[in-house]
Amino acid sequence: MLYLSQVIGRPVRDRNDEPIGKVADLIVAVGDRYPPVTGLVVETDRRRIFLPWTSVDRLDESGAKLSTLTMDLGKFHQRPDEILLRTDLMDKQIVDIDGRKVVRVNDLRLDEVEGALHLVAVDVGAAGLLRRLGVEGGMRTIARNLRVGVPEKYIDWEDVDPVETSIASIKLRVPHAGLAELHPADLATIIDQLAPRDRAGVLASLGDDAVADAIEEMEPETQVEVLEDLEPGRAADILEEMSPDDAADLVADLSQTTRDEIFALMEKDEKAEVQELLGYPEDSAGGIMTTEFVAVPEHLTAAETIDMLRQLEPNAETIYYVYVTDDDGRLVGVLSLRDLIVAAPDTQIGHVMIKEPVAVGVLADQDEVAEVVAHYNLLAVPVIDEDGRLAGIVTVDDALDTVLPTAWKRRLPRLFARG
Repeated sequence: MLYLSQVIGRPVRDRNDEPIGKVADLIVAVGDRYPPVTGLVVETDRRRIFLPWTSVDRLDESGAKLSTLTMDLGKFHQRPDEILLRTDLMDKQIVDIDGRKVVRVNDLRLDEVEGALHLVAVDVGAAGLLRRLGVEGGMRTIARNLRVGVPEKYIDWEDVDPVETSIASIKLRVPHAGLAELHPADLATIIDQLAPRDRAGVLASLGDDAVADAIEEMEPETQVEVLEDLEPGRAADILEEMSPDDAADLVADLSQTTRDEIFALMEKDEKAEVQELLGYPEDSAGGIMTTEFVAVPEHLTAAETIDMLRQLEPNAETIYYVYVTDDDGRLVGVLSLRDLIVAAPDTQIGHVMIKEPVAVGVLADQDEVAEVVAHYNLLAVPVIDEDGRLAGIVTVDDALDTVLPTAWKRRLPRLFARG
C-alpha cells in the first residue's frame, strides 16, 4: 500500500543510484476497473520529463529507482486517456456515488494488483490531510494516548466520479455514469453542492429526462441558476421533459428575457401547456395543478380503457385515478385503478365509475385544495373550469406543499414524485 503524498517530491535515481530529479506526478491510464500507473512525471533542473513505468524498478516512500541508464528527455505530453494524479485529482471535488455527496480528495491510495501498481481508492478523511502535512504519525500517537481514533474515509475508485472541469470528460472511465443511476433527489443534492462551472460538465453528460427529474427536486433558487446557465435550446428541451406544473413554476421565476428566449424554442404543445398554467394566480388550484392526467369517455368498456392506458403510458404521478368525461370534456366521473382492474372486461366504465366526484375550481385557493385532499383522503383532486370541463389535477404532494412548513417539506421524502 502506497499513498501519492508519500512519493510526490521524493528523489528519482537511475540504475547507478545517481539522482536525476524528483517525482512531480504519477500517470494512470483510465478504462480499467482500477487504473494502472503507466509512468512518472519527473521534475529535473530544466524541465518536466516522462518516464514510462517499464523504466521504474521500484517506487516507495524513499522515492523512485530506475532500471535503466537511458531516458527520453523529451517534454512530457499528456495523452487523452491519461489522468495526472496530483494535477487532475488531488484537492479536486469528486462525487462519492455510494455516499451520494460531493467530497474533496485529500490523498490517493495505490496498491499492487497482479504485479502492477494501480489506483484503487481515494482518501477523503482527516488521515489523508495529516499524512500530507507530515504529522500523521504524531497525531496517531496522541490519538492512541487519548483513546480516540483518527478519522479515516476511503472511497473505492469504482465509486468515484470526478466532476471538476479541470478533468476533461474524455479522461474519465465512464463519464458520470454513476451519477445517471442516482435517484433524482440525490442527484439534485449533489448538483446543488457544485460550483456553476462544475455543474455544466455534469449536466452535459446527463440526458434531458434525468436533468428534468433532478431539477424538479431542487430548491427554486437552484432551479433558476441551473436553467439560466444552460443554452436556451437545452433549457427548452429540459422544460419539455418536466411536468407542466413544475415547468410553469420554474418559468415564472425566470427573467422575462430568458423566458422569451426559451419559449421561442419550445415545442408548440408543451409551450401552450406552460403558458396556460402561468395564466392562473400562483396561489390558486390552477396555479399548482398539472395538465398531465388520464381522461377517457364514459362509453368505453373496462377492457378498452385498459388498452388505452397501455397506449398512453402515463407516468406514475398522473395514474392515481382515471377521470371520465363527456363529449364536451366535462367531468362526469372518476374511478381508481383498482376499480378498473376488477371490473368485468365488457362493463362500461360509466357503470362502475364514481359519479359527481369531488372537484375544485381553477380559482380555488390553495388552502381549500389542501383541505379537500385531506378531508376526502385523496391522492389527487380534479380541477374544473367554470363550465365543468376538466382542466387539470392537483396531486397530494403539491397540495401538501402549500400547507406544510418549509422545514418539514425539506425533511419529508417526495413519496408521490414521479418514478
